[in-house]
Amino acid sequence: GQKGLKSSAGNYPMTRNSENLSLDLKAPSEAQPGTAFNQDPTPIGEVKRFPAPSPVITETSPEAPSINPRHACFRLEIRSSKIHRWGVYASEDIPARRKVMEYTGERISRKETKRRSDEQDRVVYLFTLDSYWTLDGAVGGSGAEYFNHSCDPNIVAVIRQGHILYLSRRPIQRGEELTFDYHFAKDVPKVPCCCGNTACRGTINLK
Repeated sequence: GQKGLKSSAGNYPMTRNSENLSLDLKAPSEAQPGTAFNQDPTPIGEVKRFPAPSPVITETSPEAPSINPRHACFRLEIRSSKIHRWGVYASEDIPARRKVMEYTGERISRKETKRRSDEQDRVVYLFTLDSYWTLDGAVGGSGAEYFNHSCDPNIVAVIRQGHILYLSRRPIQRGEELTFDYHFAKDVPKVPCCCGNTACRGTINLK
């Protein structure tokens, strides 16, 4: 199992009847949080993920990941993805500009973030909360850590009052995979993109 203390974050109230949100869907400035710890500041919404060898786990295996409904506003499920490993899918239609889910995990310091990112034999889900704190979705994650990257996403990630929220950019149909743009920095090693969209820029990195 995963080791470490559970995050003190992740109790942000999220209800299905919450009001519509007025979102600025433009790329935030490079001064905002939301980056991997060891990269230059990049737009909000970056998650650092590294594939690692793992045993074969199917969707029906007891070890298969699942959604924590406490942090989801709509019915969601985790299934295998054509983009990368696992993905999160809508089990019902989701209107535009609504809270969909919160990204939770163990809250760790910058020093601990660096140590965990250097570990080789596990998948790493690190989402920078601010200049000091990072959430590790591998420990106490809500399932939001399985949202894959897309160059034409249907989700946007925002940080509000110390919480990372995933919001719908447009109406999402039942059965669609939920994705957002990781916004990897330009000046770090290029990571090929497998989103398959016509708007795909070829890499997860910004150009």
